[in-house]
Amino acid sequence: MAAKRDYYDILGVSKNATPAELKSAYRKLALEWHPDRNKSPEAESKFKEINEAYQVLSDPKKKGSYDQFGHSAFDSTAGGPGGFGGFRQQGPFQYYYSSGGENPFGDLGGFSDPFEIFEQFFGTSSPFGRRGPAKPHYSLRVPFMTAIKGGTETVSIDGKKHSIKIPAGTDTGTHLRFSNFDVTFEVEPHSQFKRDADDVYIDHEISFIMAILGGETDVNTLDGNLRLKIRPGTQPGSTVRLTGRGAPRLHSVRNDDRGDFYIRLKITLPPNISRRQRQLLEEFERS
Repeated sequence: MAAKRDYYDILGVSKNATPAELKSAYRKLALEWHPDRNKSPEAESKFKEINEAYQVLSDPKKKGSYDQFGHSAFDSTAGGPGGFGGFRQQGPFQYYYSSGGENPFGDLGGFSDPFEIFEQFFGTSSPFGRRGPAKPHYSLRVPFMTAIKGGTETVSIDGKKHSIKIPAGTDTGTHLRFSNFDVTFEVEPHSQFKRDADDVYIDHEISFIMAILGGETDVNTLDGNLRLKIRPGTQPGSTVRLTGRGAPRLHSVRNDDRGDFYIRLKITLPPNISRRQRQLLEEFERS
């Protein structure tokens, strides 16, 4: 049996590659080697290889196991640490199965076919056309916080009610395939929060007096109100980052795997000031 190629070599990235670099490498290679686009004999095996490498390296837990044990981390016959099992064959593609341990590909919404992973990554059906008959496709609009926290929406399709489970971290364009139909989600905008991938932003106003002297202010976050300390001398446009308090990363095996939450401080100026206030400000300027 031929030795498996190094996952980093497959994607052409270093061991210190960032998630953004991994996504960029996968996007480029998956589009290049998709069998509906690339007609070379090795396209299917290359496409599977690229998907396999990305699924492992894009997940921190699986990447850690791979960095420590190599390919044996996912092969029980080689003494891998997790007892994950090995490969099974489904048509021309292999997929991992679990044998008493944890699936090394984590929860991918029931997807095991590399074509499904491709569609999920791009948030749409294959741009080159799927094999087999197309399923009915529906768009489901969900509230912002439901997309963040996850939940269930009941919809009526062809006169039948269906409960659609919305994964935590769902974003506009997230595509899920069910047995009889496909669903693409559209997330409603929020009055305060703005989302960029897994990061969430909020603009928060403070007075120019608080910016100068410092103080405390209540800020609305995804997890409720936060009492935030403002440092004296805060400048306009200052940003506070709350690490790991943003949107959940879709399909991560870790429940606490989230993006970051950013508080952009906006300093408000009074539209009018009294004569006494003007005098005090002039004294401040002279001092």
